[in-house]
Amino acid sequence: MCGGRGTRLGGVAEKPLTPVAGRPMVDRALDALAESRVEAVHAVVSPHAPATRAHLADERPGLRVIDAPGDGYVADLQYAMESVGPGGAPLLTVAADLPLVDAAAVNGAIDAARAAGDDDAPASLTVCVPASRKRELGVSADAATEVDGREVVPAGINVVGGSGGTGSDDESADAAVHVTEDARLAVNVNYPSDVRVAERLLADGEADDREADD
Repeated sequence: MCGGRGTRLGGVAEKPLTPVAGRPMVDRALDALAESRVEAVHAVVSPHAPATRAHLADERPGLRVIDAPGDGYVADLQYAMESVGPGGAPLLTVAADLPLVDAAAVNGAIDAARAAGDDDAPASLTVCVPASRKRELGVSADAATEVDGREVVPAGINVVGGSGGTGSDDESADAAVHVTEDARLAVNVNYPSDVRVAERLLADGEADDREADD
């Protein structure tokens, strides 16, 4: 998912093209997916991110790009799911504002969905991070909710369309919840301060895979 304006970042670049340690966030996310067990990758753009679309066309000519209408994350996600085709294999969705994500973190989400599902299909899965972990790292924590008495924040990576419902960001969806403290999934870039935290963690090698599962 790479169609955001990035107005809160205050820069001239669209959100997916915002550089973290010299590389656009969208490229970091796409590299992680390419190195993971994901079988096919689609980039979902919007009219709000024309430069991102042009960048993908130039730098990744073999990548399938889906032009969503730009009606918001959930609406564009639904549009993308319908474009890929209903009734197929489960889908994994990743927001482009996760600059620390890597193949191991992606595969971990896939494994969590399989563990939460059954013999026939993985569960739909919403990956969340404790709000306390966000505060510990010093990054923004939007859209906090409560799960089993614990304040958590959606991480921006989910499994959609498995055995547990639609798996969309709609809270009514019957999706399993996987709670992790993994810094690779805890750092979403929404503000310039988040960029600085991500760059510090990358420089210090502090992006780890500490987890607490529910």
